[in-house]
Amino acid sequence: QVQVAESGGDLAQAGGSLRLSCLVTGTPFADYAVGWFRQPPGKQRERVAVINWGPANTYYADSVKGRFTISRDNAKNTVYLQMNALKPGDTAMYYCATDRLATNLLNGRAKAWGRGTQVTVSS
Repeated sequence: QVQVAESGGDLAQAGGSLRLSCLVTGTPFADYAVGWFRQPPGKQRERVAVINWGPANTYYADSVKGRFTISRDNAKNTVYLQMNALKPGDTAMYYCATDRLATNLLNGRAKAWGRGTQVTVSS
């Protein structure tokens, strides 16, 4: 059974940094794409970044390009989301998800989702 667990959410000040981690178990991790999504208060979920099985294949939402970096460590079954230059608009519950196909993640579909980790950015 595929399981996803996020960690690293916290309260940060605008301009600060946080790193989120996503641990995926129960799959041949190296063959799976992983994505980060977020849901701000009162808004719909939006995709933030996706990384395919190859580290060179990444996608970023326009709102985070140049500030967020997604990476993976296949030896640790973990994907990271490094978030720099944080803005109050980045405040949201951040979810990690995984699927064999990156295209599914880009369409908001996934084999498994985590429960989320809260990021709050104060001005």
